[in-house]
Amino acid sequence: MAQHIELLTRLMPPHPGAGDTVDWGPLEQSWGVRFPGDYKKFIARYGAGAISDYVVIFSPECRAEDGAEPAFQGVEEETLNAQQLWSAKAPGGAGSDRVIVWGFDSSADILCWHVAGDDPDGWPVMVWNQDDVAWQEYPCGVVEFLCRVLDADFDECPLGGLTLWGNASPRFLHRDEERRLRASGLDPWTGELDPFAGMFGA
Repeated sequence: MAQHIELLTRLMPPHPGAGDTVDWGPLEQSWGVRFPGDYKKFIARYGAGAISDYVVIFSPECRAEDGAEPAFQGVEEETLNAQQLWSAKAPGGAGSDRVIVWGFDSSADILCWHVAGDDPDGWPVMVWNQDDVAWQEYPCGVVEFLCRVLDADFDECPLGGLTLWGNASPRFLHRDEERRLRASGLDPWTGELDPFAGMFGA
């Protein structure tokens, strides 16, 4: 676990101000599970944001109380959507297992954990590939998965697009930094003036 977060840091150095502080105790209590250790390290070092304007990584929120709507486009809402796909098309049948979303990409692929067993560090990554309309399992954690995508170290790219596949210079932007750059009139991914700045609200 530790070697993968250090490798990812070398491949994709976090910018100043990246990283989120999360009170994991009440959050995990609301979900009824512990979250994987490598993911917690990722959130502490990088936080919620995007990689090369292609993959978005979530920082989770506490689940909504009974009768309340989950946060818009948050982990819970996206997990509810993914769970429907899981229930319908899980490899070998879903049974009592479930998935929790940790990210998505611009190809409409959904990135999840397969919540199988009590040890979250043993949960594999599951990718809903929108092009194949199927789930694919990768027996590794989030950080190792990202490292292997950036190193092109799977038999084929797990994602629908090749933006990160073998990418030697990936860039991470925390969501707050991306918003700050957009608010200043810059395209956060090119650094150039954004011709659409201010046209669609904040």
